[in-house]
Amino acid sequence: MKTTKIDRGQILTRYKPMESSAHKGTQGHALIIAGSYGKMGAACLATKAALKSGCGLVTAFIPRCGYDILQISVPEAMVVTDEKRSHLSDIKFSVAPQAIGIGPGIGQEPETKKAFAKFLKTNTSPLVIDADGLNILAANPSQLQWLMSGCILTPHPKELERLLGKWDSEKQKLALAVRFSTEYKVLIVMKGAPTYIVDQDNIYENTTGNAALATGGSGDVLTGIITSLLAQGYDAVSAAILGVYLHGLTADIAAPDISQEAFTASDIINNLGRAFVNIQQPIA
Repeated sequence: MKTTKIDRGQILTRYKPMESSAHKGTQGHALIIAGSYGKMGAACLATKAALKSGCGLVTAFIPRCGYDILQISVPEAMVVTDEKRSHLSDIKFSVAPQAIGIGPGIGQEPETKKAFAKFLKTNTSPLVIDADGLNILAANPSQLQWLMSGCILTPHPKELERLLGKWDSEKQKLALAVRFSTEYKVLIVMKGAPTYIVDQDNIYENTTGNAALATGGSGDVLTGIITSLLAQGYDAVSAAILGVYLHGLTADIAAPDISQEAFTASDIINNLGRAFVNIQQPIA
């Protein structure tokens, strides 16, 4: 299997600088469906990451228990709440997003599982699925048929195992991912060291990042970044490639100053600006 390295040269063929005439209405509208009681941090991280990645508008769809939390933590975002207080039970919204990210912190309450299935059946927006969204899919494989072509799945190793089954080697893991991606016509962002993106028989290997990213919430931030890029008009492959590169680059930029140990998911968000500046610099 041929693998393409995601390096700065690859990024510069895909990155699109903002137009001088851009405004919030032209920079895309992302919807983040996330959170449950005790896991509202995941919703906050994904939502803020979407905003910090260049999206003009971001709406968070969350359970009612998170309303004050989101409004205070991410004042730039808009908030729509489910009728249930502690978890998602019926995913209804009137906004028309250009992309949707779903799964961070949503839990696996029976009502949430039903709401997730109903959403998949009717969704027509470019989609990123992470965390509990992936776990629900893995437990209900018949729902995979409802995924739109080009849907992006972002599993960590254990979530990937639940989707693909066990493997005995890295080569077998990649082969299983290629088969899964080809069968369901989805992209798989295989989070790890390194992170691989599998687009059917096309495999991309990220070259940024370090052990600093081994921290809770890191995946929620990546979901927000990739969803934001999709909403801004990037195709699914470019959004995934640029997203994982920027995500890793924040750790390469910040860890030498604050250490890998002290680096948190919020530091990814706080250093996204420096990561964008880095890729905007001319090649020496």
